[in-house]
Amino acid sequence: MTNESRKFLLDTNVLITAHRSYYAFDLCPGFWQSISDGHAAGRLCSTVRVRDELLKGKDLLADWLKITLPDGFFLDDSSAEIATEYGPLMSWVVARGFTSGAQAKFASDADGWLIATAKKEGFCLVTHEVSRPEARAKVQMPDVCKEFGVAYCNTFDMLRELGCKFQ
Repeated sequence: MTNESRKFLLDTNVLITAHRSYYAFDLCPGFWQSISDGHAAGRLCSTVRVRDELLKGKDLLADWLKITLPDGFFLDDSSAEIATEYGPLMSWVVARGFTSGAQAKFASDADGWLIATAKKEGFCLVTHEVSRPEARAKVQMPDVCKEFGVAYCNTFDMLRELGCKFQ
């Protein structure tokens, strides 16, 4: 059963993977239109930290972001409310014994802030990462989501729930 009102928050890897492989701009323009349409319908967005990561690419994806997506697509993830959600996530990462490199990467990347934003706003986080609770060299977003009660899914589940069809 799908939730016709659920809102989705995109991880960086969703857009990078789509751009570099199966939904390349020249192969599947409908995917990119579905991203714009999903946002226009109030069901799809990401965060400023994700935007900043994507703009480092200086490629067609970065150009598409600048030209096509409105500023409102990228939510401000630097508010005090989001920081309040982020603190316990980071404490959990430290307490779980992740390597210092994994902790530093989680602290500096968009991942923790995405999860905190999804938790605060009640969004479903869309990522290509998979659960690996035994891992200590990388913090897997689904494991943090499970711990903190944040819904998550992959790109294909999101597209199905949004009713997207590419022809």
